[in-house]
Amino acid sequence: MLAETLRQEWLRWMGSERRAAALTLETYGRDVAGFLGFLTRHLGGEPDIGALGRLTAADFRAWLADEAAQNHGNATRAKKLSALRTFLRYAEREKGIANAAIGLVATPRARKPLPRALTVEEARAVASEIGEVSDQAALQARDTALFTLLYGCGLRISEALGLRRADAPLPGSDAPLRVTGKGGKTRIVPVLAIARDMMARWIALHWQDEPEAPLFLGARGKRLDAAIAQKALRDFRRLNGLPEHATPHALRHSFATHLLGQGADLRAIQELLGHASLSTTQRYTAVDAAQLMETWRRAHPRA
Repeated sequence: MLAETLRQEWLRWMGSERRAAALTLETYGRDVAGFLGFLTRHLGGEPDIGALGRLTAADFRAWLADEAAQNHGNATRAKKLSALRTFLRYAEREKGIANAAIGLVATPRARKPLPRALTVEEARAVASEIGEVSDQAALQARDTALFTLLYGCGLRISEALGLRRADAPLPGSDAPLRVTGKGGKTRIVPVLAIARDMMARWIALHWQDEPEAPLFLGARGKRLDAAIAQKALRDFRRLNGLPEHATPHALRHSFATHLLGQGADLRAIQELLGHASLSTTQRYTAVDAAQLMETWRRAHPRA
C-alpha cells in the first residue's frame, strides 16, 4: 500500500470520524503531502507504508532542514511536524506501522519576537507630554510622574503601580529606588533627577500621609489600574502619531535599548531590569543591531 493511499484514507477518516473542519483537512493534507513528496526525492522513489516504519530520526530532520531551506520558519515547521505525527499515529493504530524515531525529533521552537523599542525622541515625548491627555492637573502630574519613572528606571507597569507612598523617590535625595519584581525578587534602580521632580509635583497635588498607601492612585482613590495607564498612553500615541507598539512595556524596552546604544554594560542592564538570565537581556543586542541597520538604510546614500 502506497503512503499516498494511506494519506487519503487518513483524511477521509479525519473528516468522517473526527469531524475535522474543511480547512483543517486541507492544511493537514497539504502538510503530509509535502512530506511524502520530500520522501520521494529523499528515498529515490514513491514510499509505501513499510517505508514509513523504517524512517530514522535523521530522515525526519532532513525533511525539517529542507523545509527551513525553503524559508519556512520554526512556527510553520512545528505545525507541519504536528500534522505528520498525527498521520503516523493513524498509521500505527490502523496499519500497525510504528515509528519510534519521530519521538526523537524535537519540535522547532518559534522565535520570540524582538522587543520593540521607541526612538529616544518618542520615549522622551511620552515621558514629558503624556499629561496632555487629561485636562485635570492632578491626573496630568500623576501620568507624567508614572511614565517618566517607567522610562527612566525601566520598570514594568506592575512594578511601578505596586510602589507605596514610602517608596516615592523625591528631590533632595539620591537614594535609589527599591523595586519588587517577578517572583518577589528585589532590585535597586537609580532614579533620574527629572523623575524625582515629576514625582514631587504629583505628591504635592495628592498628598498621602499613610506610608503604605499606593503611590499612584486612580480617580476613586484606589491603586491605579494598569488598564487606565495603558489607555492614557494609547490615547496619547494616537493623538501624536506614535507607533502602535508604544505601550507602557515599550518604555522598559526603550530604557534597555537606549542604555545599550550608549555603551552600557549588558550585565549592568540585566541587573537594572531584574532579569534572572543574561540570555533574556541579550535580546536587546539584536534590537540595537536592527536599529543600527535601519538607521544605515535611511541615511546612507547608496543603501
